[in-house]
Amino acid sequence: MLFVALSLGGCASASINSAGYGNTGSSGQSGASQGAGSLQVVANLPPPVGVGSDVSQVVRVGDSIKVDVFGVDELDRDVQVDPNGQISLALVGTIDAAGKTISALEAEVVQRYGSRYLQNPQVTLGLQQSVTLDGEFNKAGSYPVSGNTTLLRVIAAAGNFNSIGDPANVFVYRTIDGRDYVAQYDVAAIRAGRRPDTQVYGGDIVVAFPSGMKVLGSNLGQALGLARNASGLL
Repeated sequence: MLFVALSLGGCASASINSAGYGNTGSSGQSGASQGAGSLQVVANLPPPVGVGSDVSQVVRVGDSIKVDVFGVDELDRDVQVDPNGQISLALVGTIDAAGKTISALEAEVVQRYGSRYLQNPQVTLGLQQSVTLDGEFNKAGSYPVSGNTTLLRVIAAAGNFNSIGDPANVFVYRTIDGRDYVAQYDVAAIRAGRRPDTQVYGGDIVVAFPSGMKVLGSNLGQALGLARNASGLL
């Protein structure tokens, strides 16, 4: 489990300061930022690029896509974007998908089928994105998200925290334009109404650390790698 791999990080009460958002060292970097590599620690995650437009429907590795070819049932299927960012379809083979909007990918699929196999193909692609929950949850795994899914909702879907999970020690990772960001969220404060709930988006990774663990930059980077390996989001 995740907490076993990260237990060498040391023990202290979990807080925004222990995670590195408080005092900075002589280098000017916060504790969480040090050792985090290219991972950028922020107080609040920025939304994905183009939220509210088609740009927010960017296909990512690990996404599921429902393919519906009107009138040709044998070509209908559910496919998953593989670690290389590709999908595989009947007749036309592999297509690069990750990084494209779902509408752009749909247009390419139409072109592929129309150029050799079908006359005026009518193709609809449905993007099914998910959030990965790892660490100290009762049912860690991937859960589907929609346009209004929040952090509390996905945590409830994962069966809440296990006996050692710390609601104040939850980190959400998000990749924007190829850069990884992470922010800490106090779920206990959100539930009590002292903090607003936050929206989560397809491709986000939510990690719950053990109670009493001091979270440093190296822990955050390692947790992201472990979660991606566990979910196949490489």
